[in-house]
Amino acid sequence: MTLQWLLTGAAVLAAVAALVKARRLAKRLERLTESYWELRYEHGQLRARVNRVDPEPAAPAAAGADMPQLTGGATAFVPLSSLKR
Repeated sequence: MTLQWLLTGAAVLAAVAALVKARRLAKRLERLTESYWELRYEHGQLRARVNRVDPEPAAPAAAGADMPQLTGGATAFVPLSSLKR
């Protein structure tokens, strides 16, 4: 009977330890996820600032003569058949 109580106590202690570790890991994952999205946002902000200061030069006409050129933030439709070539 004493062996059963010892095993039960050990199992309860292991379960509590696992619960504590899982909660700690969940908090760490939440902090890492938040840091990731903050860095993505800052990276986008910095890229926008760099593009305002030093815009990329226009691509040569020979490289994509049939592809429309993007100007000033406009969105252009590019058919998939032109990308497969």
